[in-house]
Amino acid sequence: MVTKAVLIHRENVRDGVGKAEFYHVVPKEQCDDNMRMFAKIVLKPGASIGYHQHVGETEPYYILEGEGLFTDNDGSQTVVRPGDVCLIENGHFHGIQNLSDTADLSLMALIYKI
Repeated sequence: MVTKAVLIHRENVRDGVGKAEFYHVVPKEQCDDNMRMFAKIVLKPGASIGYHQHVGETEPYYILEGEGLFTDNDGSQTVVRPGDVCLIENGHFHGIQNLSDTADLSLMALIYKI
């Protein structure tokens, strides 16, 4: 089967700021009991996904393009670039912000239950 990603426009994701595009690689209705989301996320310039927690699930981010500021569970912040992987463990808090005023920050995100 071949499908197309489903685009959903969102704003102020998880109490973040600005605009984001979610390209759901696997549509939500096709996710199984273990996977809640598999998507390419594009944060527009200056946009962010607010600091939030996942309980009973984990979520890696794989940075595709742009430059962002990842906030980890302990509050530490790390500049991330293409090829970086942010590992979010069960129960941990995290957030990410696009550092650019002109370019998008793109990442792959997979939320799965543990």
